[in-house]
Amino acid sequence: MGSTTLLKESGPREVFCGLTSIVWLHRRMPDAFFLVVGSRTCAHLIQSAAGVMIFAEPRFGTAILEERDLAGLADAHEELDRVVNDLLARRPEIRTLFLVGSCPSEVIKLDLARVAERLNGQLQGGVRVLNYSGSGIETTFTQGEDGALKAMVPLMPNSNEAQLLLVGTMANAVEDRLKHLFERLGIPSVSSLPPRQSTDLPSVGPGTRVLLTQPYLTDTARELKDRGAEILQAPFPLGAEGSRLWMEAAAHAFGINGSHVATILEPLMVRAQKALSPYKEQLAGKRIFLMPESQLEIPLARFLHRECGMELVEVGVPYLNRDMMQSELELLPQNTPVMEGQHVEKQLDRVREQRPDLVVCGMGLANPLEAEEIATKWSIELIFSPIHGIDQAADLAELFARPLHRRDLLNNQLLVSV
Repeated sequence: MGSTTLLKESGPREVFCGLTSIVWLHRRMPDAFFLVVGSRTCAHLIQSAAGVMIFAEPRFGTAILEERDLAGLADAHEELDRVVNDLLARRPEIRTLFLVGSCPSEVIKLDLARVAERLNGQLQGGVRVLNYSGSGIETTFTQGEDGALKAMVPLMPNSNEAQLLLVGTMANAVEDRLKHLFERLGIPSVSSLPPRQSTDLPSVGPGTRVLLTQPYLTDTARELKDRGAEILQAPFPLGAEGSRLWMEAAAHAFGINGSHVATILEPLMVRAQKALSPYKEQLAGKRIFLMPESQLEIPLARFLHRECGMELVEVGVPYLNRDMMQSELELLPQNTPVMEGQHVEKQLDRVREQRPDLVVCGMGLANPLEAEEIATKWSIELIFSPIHGIDQAADLAELFARPLHRRDLLNNQLLVSV
């Protein structure tokens, strides 16, 4: 962990709801349905986050907990059974049903694990019912995916086969490209979790090497390790350098010759560095403050400093798994302040004192900071964008150059008007 300065604070937080993860998970697995057990507020949140018209019927919905449920005057289990039966009768294509807990369902102690067990008994394998928590009470918004994938691990078949497992949701085109590169490197069997069909789960066992594509999958990684898999230590595949080190970790684990790896990856690195060049000119020397929300903050900070030349004012992260982040922390510059947790008021005070060129933060903080003439980048945009891999390094850099360019245009317009 070298010379990074690891700090910790607690207090009031500003985080997005974990239910948001449904938006990218339901696109990934078209035969799955995500049923949120929550309030009307939960329903409106998912509807807004997904940008789905109110009359559409997507692959997610909400079993509404009314006032009588919350007050304990109604049998929420009976009502939930009715909603599930109606849903499955109307949507026979559903193969996996996720019951997703929310703040309201957790407050009233609704045991969704028991509900899922009962429904699985009734459905007798026709539909698999799983459950996880999307509540934002103690988590950040990306951890909903961790809960969903963790729930799938017990259903993965056993296997001793030597294979590489990519864990974490990526854009399909990006994943296809990475799998193709692994095949060229000489890794014969590459699968992914989550799969593109919820029932087409990959196998796992002592021969499985796992590359995590996202840094917020702590519980899923632990479950896979308990199944005998080896979690490979590597930086995450954000930026050209991180992606190369990530792929090299897999190649080393499978005993692939280093010169062969270089032959495959070096042309990609040259092309990525050329594509990065114009964005590096815009970003080099700019000061950036990353507030804790997505858990991508440390890999992003490493990329922005080492490949784009940005100065790291502070790197915030909601939770810091030191083992998982060891490879990333070692690549950060000396004395980088890494802040685990959040006291949002104190953090905003530091932002105002430091006046960075760019702040990466949640949507709730962006507008107030923009009003104070501090450029911002929404954390959630990075989750929905195809940013993994060597080929995507320039696209990732552009996401940070864009708000700075917008700020420059606004400043120039103000000067002209004056």
